[in-house]
Amino acid sequence: MELFHDVKIDWLGKKWYFLGFSLIFSVAGLLSIFFWHGIRLGIDFKGGTLVYVKFDQAPSTDRIRAAVDKAGVHDFRIQPFGQRLGQAPSNEVIISLPEKAMQESNAEAGSDTIVKALGAYYSSTGAASQGKLDLDNVGSATLADFLLQQDPEHLGPDAGKTKYTQQAEAILNTRDKQGDGLIRSFDVLKGVTDPAVLSTLQQKTYLSGFHIFNTEIVGPQVGAQLRGQAIRATLYSLLGMLIYLWWRFELIYGVAAVVAVFHDTLITIGAFSLTNKELTLTVIAAILTLVGYSMNDTIVVFDRIRENLRMTRREPLPDIVNRSINQTLSRTVLTSGLTFLTVLSLYLFGGEVLHGFSFALVVGILIGTYSSIAVAAPMLVAWQEWRAKHGRAAALPAAKRARV
Repeated sequence: MELFHDVKIDWLGKKWYFLGFSLIFSVAGLLSIFFWHGIRLGIDFKGGTLVYVKFDQAPSTDRIRAAVDKAGVHDFRIQPFGQRLGQAPSNEVIISLPEKAMQESNAEAGSDTIVKALGAYYSSTGAASQGKLDLDNVGSATLADFLLQQDPEHLGPDAGKTKYTQQAEAILNTRDKQGDGLIRSFDVLKGVTDPAVLSTLQQKTYLSGFHIFNTEIVGPQVGAQLRGQAIRATLYSLLGMLIYLWWRFELIYGVAAVVAVFHDTLITIGAFSLTNKELTLTVIAAILTLVGYSMNDTIVVFDRIRENLRMTRREPLPDIVNRSINQTLSRTVLTSGLTFLTVLSLYLFGGEVLHGFSFALVVGILIGTYSSIAVAAPMLVAWQEWRAKHGRAAALPAAKRARV
């Protein structure tokens, strides 16, 4: 399928506009990285604890911030989570706690800290200070022991242990599956548990209005290792691409392609810094994906340039490069356009978990397609002009004729 016929765009005639565009975004990204926002590393790289909290109503970040701050934890972040375009609010947030505030050996430290903080200062009931049990965050074993201690049906230790364990599991099953982690009213437990047990729960427990449904912990040593591995993975991928293109085409082709991909990576990371988004492992995966995608697009253009060099050796190289780009323009628009629509949908509707990954791909695909035309190809012409100016052989290697 060909979208454009007999295209005659002078791409190299606009190289100074392209250079200005690249310089503006590259310099802006570097200034943001070194002087403004820096690179906001996610918990994968710097270590710490992520606590996922769901509320029964729209949460107030100011109240949450005040509650956690009063608990003695500082330098934390609060981020809305689970919100999707066109859907009702999920009332979920991620509280990112710094590594220095938690101990890696205690996997429940972050969760316990948030439960105590929100229970004491956020919950409107104030029941946490009265020593009552939080039914929205209690575990099955704790609830079973609590019911056995209260013994509302007067069963005794032996018969009560089995009965109250079953009651506790039924209550929490209703909370987690039907209430999505929350018990919004004691009325929902009618028919789930015995009346005597329900009466005890109403008197001795309370509903905090929030539920911690997940906790992720990464230690500082693990974070440092992941950070180093991510940097090495990116550099190794660029080196591998350079070696392949050196062998498949010529060294200048490899250098031009690697410079273009490095340009894409720099602008993408700069976009994360400018927008103050977190750099996580999924973002690194997206960057490695766009490295391969951009390189593939560049190779298509380079291969057409090499084919045209074989057919028209006397034609000036800028004309050959322009024609090669125009000949592959339909393919570029189709593949890049469809891929862009896919990742844009992922960005808009994929939810908070995939937000960073899809944002990197949205920026990377746009910049990667642009660099194949505006960065890699002009470098070949600049290299030839430099060699011609210094009296050296200027012709780029052409494709070999196929044997019949």
